[in-house]
Amino acid sequence: MSGRADPETEGQPGVGRVEAFSDGVIAIIVTIMVLELHPPVAEGLGRLWTLWPVFLAYALSYAYVAIYWVNHHRLFGHAVRVTNALLWSNMLLLFALSLVPFSTAYLGEHHFSREATWLYLVTMLLPSIAYAWLQAVISRTGKEGRAADEYYAASTRKGLAATLIYITGIPLTLISPWLGIGCAVIVAILWFLPHSRIDRLFAQFG
Repeated sequence: MSGRADPETEGQPGVGRVEAFSDGVIAIIVTIMVLELHPPVAEGLGRLWTLWPVFLAYALSYAYVAIYWVNHHRLFGHAVRVTNALLWSNMLLLFALSLVPFSTAYLGEHHFSREATWLYLVTMLLPSIAYAWLQAVISRTGKEGRAADEYYAASTRKGLAATLIYITGIPLTLISPWLGIGCAVIVAILWFLPHSRIDRLFAQFG
């Protein structure tokens, strides 16, 4: 007897298992980032203030992980069956996200240096690419209809814009690390405001 699941019959229960596993991994990623927040041994607000790069890096990364979780949840709401491509594209996304705690800690500990910012942006670019693959898989095998097609188109458009912004931020980091961080913040705003003027602009010229 074969132990392999049939993607055609696995259906929603299988999709639910994949999403539940992903939720667990993302929760662990957030936990690891929290554990990197070490309080200072010395007392006083002055000593506490010196930790602002660490906290800022954590807050930025937390926002990104939250954005990925929200969009992952919405995307899997359109999945109807488990395929080999869905499994591996999802695993690649989780691998890329698992690198975020390392680059976040490095960014904070090195006070947003040029090298640390460059590494951070590269780390942010990887899950963006992985998510695009996962989304392409679900758009081919998931729900159909006008509403689903509009969701796929809008999300794909915004994901492409985010990827291009990350790519732009990498060379800008060589000029100033804060230009690179600015690009990362723009991506976060782009996803936080799903029906913003920016989104309509991409739709117009998409």
